[in-house]
Amino acid sequence: QVQVVESGGGLVQAGGSLRLSCTASGLTFGEYAMGWFRQAPGKEREGVSSITWTGLTTYYADSVKGRFTISRDNAKNTMYLQMNSLKPEDTAMYYCAAARSLRWWFSQRDDLVDYWGQGTQVTVSS
Repeated sequence: QVQVVESGGGLVQAGGSLRLSCTASGLTFGEYAMGWFRQAPGKEREGVSSITWTGLTTYYADSVKGRFTISRDNAKNTMYLQMNSLKPEDTAMYYCAAARSLRWWFSQRDDLVDYWGQGTQVTVSS
């Protein structure tokens, strides 16, 4: 049984930082590309960042480039999203995604994700 669990969300002031974690079990973590989506109230879910199986290549949405850093530790079956210089517009539910390919990132189609976490809320106050 595959489980994908996010943690690290919370309330932070604008300009602050948070680090999200995503731990997966029940799958061979190193065989999955990983990433983060987010969904704000009344908006569509959008891809935030993704990382390849080895962690050597990363991708970011333009809205978070230079502020967010994605990484992974395959020995710990865990992926991270370091979020700095947070803005109120970053407020959203953040979801961890696991997929055998990165087609979902390049097509921005969340139906191509194999496994989802339950989400962790990030709220940035102004």
